Amino acid sequence: MPITALDPDAIDSSLSEITGWTLREDRKAIEKTFRFKTFNEAFGFMTRAALTAEKLNHHPELFNVYNRVDVTLTTHDCDGLSELDFRLARAMDRFAGQE
Repeated sequence: MPITALDPDAIDSSLSEITGWTLREDRKAIEKTFRFKTFNEAFGFMTRAALTAEKLNHHPELFNVYNRVDVTLTTHDCDGLSELDFRLARAMDRFAGQE
């Protein structure tokens, strides 16, 4: 089944259900910075995110410096945002204790 891009209304609706994520100006990605107490906590978060992403076959862009993890979610297969991006965003929020 092909992955389809969400329409603008669906993007706005999904974005309103998650906290701290911002829509990139081109409306093709969402971004968030997570901060943790230690590098170990940040790396643990990235590991959990990676395992979940692999199960979804949907891989985030992660950038880590010490206790900070910058995340960008987009669906390259549809050149925009799909439901997979928001599923992974909600999972990441849970892993960070930010539900």
